[in-house]
Amino acid sequence: MREEFRRELDSLREDLLRMATQVESQIDDALRAMRTRDPSLADQVRQNDQNLNELFRQIRERCFVVIATQAPVARDLRTLMGVIYIATELERMGDYAVRIARMTTTLSGLPAVPLRAEFGLMGEAAIRQVHDILDALIEQNEERAREVAAMDDEIDRLYHRVFDDLISDMSAHEGVDPDETLRTVTLMLVAHNLERIADRVTNVAEDIVFLQSGQVVELG
Repeated sequence: MREEFRRELDSLREDLLRMATQVESQIDDALRAMRTRDPSLADQVRQNDQNLNELFRQIRERCFVVIATQAPVARDLRTLMGVIYIATELERMGDYAVRIARMTTTLSGLPAVPLRAEFGLMGEAAIRQVHDILDALIEQNEERAREVAAMDDEIDRLYHRVFDDLISDMSAHEGVDPDETLRTVTLMLVAHNLERIADRVTNVAEDIVFLQSGQVVELG
């Protein structure tokens, strides 16, 4: 039974890494769709989310089956719970990518206006965070996870800057331009979802620390 448990655990880890890779790709595609005003790529992101949700469902159910049938204890149980926690955070990151894709569809229907530099910087930082937390997960590296979580400050700073600038721009316009108002509100939501992706990465970092040390920490 112990050998069977090890095989199940290895398989679950592989699926978790596959899920993380798919999430990274989804975020990258959503941001590329926004930069290029490509509604077809945005549609593809929304369609791919079904595969991500199914993988999440399979991982969670397999973890529950292993817990119910093999009665793991101590570190093994902690590992299984950690897998569920991380898969949940990854699924939510995928949801944020879908929301950005939906907003891209809205933006592509408005007159083209260059995006602020902060959106590119936030997008690059978010993708880098997701990629680096994937490396920390593969390596089971607690120290690396803590370093990735610390990167959240950069995205928070960019988020507050772009939010304040968008508010200032909207206040400076005389009269009401429906297109400009819709664009501003949509971009605010894009920035918010990028900031939330970074928050979820921090949660994954906390889960990696939990997996390795058994300690519940607050890295945000």
